[in-house]
Parts: sequence; structure tokens; C-alpha cells
Amino acid sequence: MRTFATKYNDPQAMLGWNERIGYGAGQLGMNAINAVLGSFLIIYFTNAALLDAGIIATIIAVSKVFDGISDLIMGNIVDRTKSRFGKARVWMMRMCIPFAVTTVLLFTVPSNWPDMAKYVYVFIFYNLVNAVCYTAMLVPYYSMISLMTKNAYERGMLGNIQQIFQTLANVIINSVFIAMLTMFTDNTENIYTQRAFTITMIIISFAMVILSLICFFFTKERVKDEASSAENGGTQASKSSATNPVKAFKALITNRYWVVMFFAMFVIFFVIIMYSVGNVYYSQYVYNDMSRYPWMSNAISIAQFAIMFVTPFFMKKFGKANIYKLGIALMTLGFLGFGLFAHSLPTIILFNALKGIGLGMSGGMAMGMVADTITYSRLKSGIDPVGMGNAAMSASQKLGLGLGTAVLGWVMDAAGFDPLLDAQGIAQPESVVTAIRFLYNWLPVIMCAIVLVALLVLYDIEKKLPQMEQEQKN
Repeated sequence: MRTFATKYNDPQAMLGWNERIGYGAGQLGMNAINAVLGSFLIIYFTNAALLDAGIIATIIAVSKVFDGISDLIMGNIVDRTKSRFGKARVWMMRMCIPFAVTTVLLFTVPSNWPDMAKYVYVFIFYNLVNAVCYTAMLVPYYSMISLMTKNAYERGMLGNIQQIFQTLANVIINSVFIAMLTMFTDNTENIYTQRAFTITMIIISFAMVILSLICFFFTKERVKDEASSAENGGTQASKSSATNPVKAFKALITNRYWVVMFFAMFVIFFVIIMYSVGNVYYSQYVYNDMSRYPWMSNAISIAQFAIMFVTPFFMKKFGKANIYKLGIALMTLGFLGFGLFAHSLPTIILFNALKGIGLGMSGGMAMGMVADTITYSRLKSGIDPVGMGNAAMSASQKLGLGLGTAVLGWVMDAAGFDPLLDAQGIAQPESVVTAIRFLYNWLPVIMCAIVLVALLVLYDIEKKLPQMEQEQKN
């Protein structure tokens, strides 16, 4: 089958821009679907399918258990995969159409079914979309960085491009989704109709398929299983990661660099929930001014998007890890400064932009650094846990998002938050305002500071990895 990837097979050589952009196209397509699921799925269920929000929330919470388990299962599947297209890239082709079909069906709840049947339908298709199809694409996609190149700069570049296209997908969906619903609705007074959602999701899902196939055809896996021949004298030890997931997991948890990145990923996504939901709460209950919400939100996202175009140039000079550490430091300062000084609109924009710059710098380096930690495991142990290693990183992100949502809800409930007070025109208790300040400012400061210390003390892989690779060649 023809490929449009960079022609050579040298895993240490530089990649062409066609392959870099091709890799980013995969993230653009997948995250377009994910952005819709994150922002509009609940609205569809409650406003178009007329389902109970509480029951839907319970279904989603229970389903996260299956979602986390499926990441680890898919990681082991990737490690076992042997195809003429490689271990990971092939799954972009295999799963893009099932992902598209199940996504459209998730947004097509049969209106004439009994309520219980509708909830069973939602449970089945929500898990097919998230725990099966999305996971079966996302875990291999993350693994591709380790398999496309050994070049440390290229891994950082691919990680940065992945983050750029992920952010771009969010911007596109937030810009066009409501307009598409408005265009396709069959009720001029209500854009949240079944017809509007169905047509819109067919279009977005079709675009995802095209972008996923672009990713497949424009990329190539160059890094092969080497340990059996190069490191183990022809033994089969290198295959133990595929045949024995316990050994793969042991190779990862005894790798301090991978453990640090797992913890850092968890914290970053935990913090993302704190400020994403917190922007609304802070505007409404701390500032008592919802007009500040778009300024708070856009200051982060625009700064995050813009800095990603600059970080590759600094990465080449200073290295991925140093850029990542600086990003975490800027995030910490952004949260600290906001908590102490963000009383006016200019200071709100300043400190949230600082958070966005830090998030963009760290996010752009993250997956390239993860690829380096997996390479370290292979060189140190003779086991190449690329699928399991990336699957666990995906699980850490989902754990951060899920636990972050739960902690936010628990703290707000303990503080006495009551949404019915808003309808009655009664102010929330002062304890609620204090809780919001803690969740939005001080909890992220504490968690980001811990990550920064861990990175400064424990993460020096960029000094060791080149030497280990040279020793392997010799």
C-alpha cells in the first residue's frame, strides 16, 4: 500500500513536514470528536433526547471504570500487534470507521423507545465510543511517536504538533458547532433537535475518518523490535512486553522517569478541570461578574495555542525536559499570582495568560518526553513496553480528569453550595467562595509545585539517554 511519509527508514533522521502534519491530522480528527463529547454530549442527552441529567451523569461516572481498564488492555494489544504497517499506525485505519459509526449512533437515541431502553442504549454506545473505539485509536496514536523516530528532537516536535492540533480541534469545534446546529435544525426556535445533532455529527465524524486516514498514509513506523537481536543475543526477552504484560508493567514502574511523567500527566489534567470549571464559578461567585468569564477562559487558551508555535525553536536549544520544567514553573506562578493579585481585568488576563503559556510549553513537550522514558525502559531492561507505557499515560489523563471532577464536586458540596439559591436570588455562603478560591488557586499551586520539585530532583533522562544509546550501538 502506498505511503506519503518521509521516504527513508533511518529512525535517527529528521522527518519531513508532510509526515509531521500527517501525524497531527490524526489528533485533529480524534479530538474534534472528543471536544464534542466533552462540551455538547450532556446537552444532547438532556435537551434533544430528553433524558434525566442525574442518571446520565451516573452512567458516565460508572463507564469511566471501563474506560481506564480498556487503556491498559489496548496497550497490551498494541505491544502484541504485528502487521505489515507496524504495531500502532495500523489501528488508525482499522478503527476510524467504527469510531465514526458508533459516535453518530451515540447521538441518535431512539425517541420512541421506553426510558429504560434509552438508558441501556446510552450505556452501551457511550462505552463503545469511549472505552472501545476512541481508546483503540488514542493509545496507538500516542505510541506512534516512539515508533516513528528515535530522534529526540523529532519526538519533541511530534509531541508539540500533536498538542497544536489538539488545541486547534477545540477551537474549531467551539467556533462552528453551534452554527452547524443552527443551520441544520428543523425548529427555528430550538437548535437542540435530533435532526441538527445527527447531521452535524455525520459531518464531523466523516471529517475524522478522512483525517485519520491522512495520518495513516502520511506516517511510517521506523523503530523496530531490536532487543532480541541487538541487546539479548538473539533471545526472546524483548518480546516479553508483548507476551507478558506483568513484565512490561514492572519495567515501567521501576523506571523513575516514567513514574514522574505519569504523576505529572495526572496533575496537569487534574488542574485543567480545576480551572476549566472554575472559570465559570470564579466569575459568577467570586467576581459576581459573568462578563469576566470569556476573558479568563480565552486568556489561557489563546496563550497556550500561541506558545506552541515557538517552543520547537527553544526545544532544539534547551531540550524537551528544560522546556517542560519551565512550563510547570510558569503555571505555578500563574496560579499563585492570580490568587494574590488578580483583582482587575488586566491582572486576570496577565496571570491566566501565564498559566496558558506554561500549559502550552509543558503540553507540547509531554508526549515526546514519554517516548524518551519508554526508550529508557527498553535500553535498561530489554523490554519495549511502548503500548503499555502510552496506555498508562492515557489512563493517567483520564484519572486526572475524573478525580478532578469528583474532588471539585465533593469540596463544593461540603462547602454548602446550593444551586437553588441562585434561582431565589440569594447569595451562596461565604464558605463556597472560599472553596472556589482554594480549588481555583491554591490547590493547583500546591500540586504544580510538587510536580516541579519532582522534575528538578528526579528527571535527568536527557543526560543519560544519548550515552545509553551510544553504548547499545557499540
